[in-house]
This record gives sequence, C-alpha cells and structure tokens, in this order.
Amino acid sequence: MKSHLPPELEPVSLTVTPAAIEAYAQLTQDFNPIHLDPEFAARTPMGGVIAHGTMSVGLIWRALAQSLLPDDFCNIRLDVRFVKPIRLQETVVAGGRLQAGDQPLYDVWVQGAEDGVERIVGTAQLLA
Repeated sequence: MKSHLPPELEPVSLTVTPAAIEAYAQLTQDFNPIHLDPEFAARTPMGGVIAHGTMSVGLIWRALAQSLLPDDFCNIRLDVRFVKPIRLQETVVAGGRLQAGDQPLYDVWVQGAEDGVERIVGTAQLLA
C-alpha cells in the first residue's frame, strides 16, 4: 500500500481574516465570542480573537484530500494536538510528511507561514 503514497502532502494555506472566521462560524453554527468578539476575546487568557480549531484541522484534511487517491483518503485516523492558537491576520500552512517504515503514517501539521511555528501537530494513519 505504501509504495504509491506521496512522500509529502501538498501544502494548503489560509490567511485568517475576520470574514473567514465569520464564514466558518456561519457554516458550523459556532458563534463562540472568542472567535468573533474582539472586546470579549481581549479579556480572556487568549488575549484576542483566535480562529476556530476545527477550521485549522480542516486544512490538514484538505492537504490529505489533495494528495491522496480517493481509496486511500476514505479511511484515515487523524490524531492531532493543538499547540498554539491561530490569530487574526496570520497565514498558516498545513502539510505532512510520510514517516519511514512499513506503516502508512504521515506526520501532519499546521504552521505559521512566516514564522514556521507549529500551531497543530499530529499524525494521519491510513487504515487498511
């Protein structure tokens, strides 16, 4: 199974704008003020508006979908950890790299496009 897999996932990027956050809130019906209300968000431990975590994870899914064959994409176990919040006006890039060995397992991430700092890290295991 592993021989036809790409060594790297095609990167997917997003600039987090107020419009992108609003559109995602409408789509998911998640109107938490930490994502939408700058005054509220400033008074929280986050210190300002942050993007929805699932919006960022969606970038990993897009990278997987763009890079893998449909049969490979239909049965994946994604395991991620949120490392750092994604803030307004940041551009982030999702990607992944196939691990060495016999298992079809990708290290996946979302990183800042400018600083390279990881925002989300994890693995995507292709299940038989």
